[in-house]
Amino acid sequence: MPKACTHLGLAQRVTPSAQGCEECLQTGESWVQLRICLICGHVGCCDSSPNQHASKHFHATGHPLIQTFEKGENWLWCYVDEVLMQPRQK
Repeated sequence: MPKACTHLGLAQRVTPSAQGCEECLQTGESWVQLRICLICGHVGCCDSSPNQHASKHFHATGHPLIQTFEKGENWLWCYVDEVLMQPRQK
């Protein structure tokens, strides 16, 4: 049986904290791709980026759910359950 995420009930409709990685914009650094926290709206860079701010945000806050913040992509990730998901279509 496939693994399931036990944290989907925590997801919120969020407003992005920035249009790029919040921390990288402050320091003038670059990123590869962006992720948005579905708990608070923090926008951070992915694990392929030098600073991995999305993962650092999870470790600092415990917020388990992120979604891609890239045009043309539509997926969610749960850090705790290590599950990749597709959002429901409305």
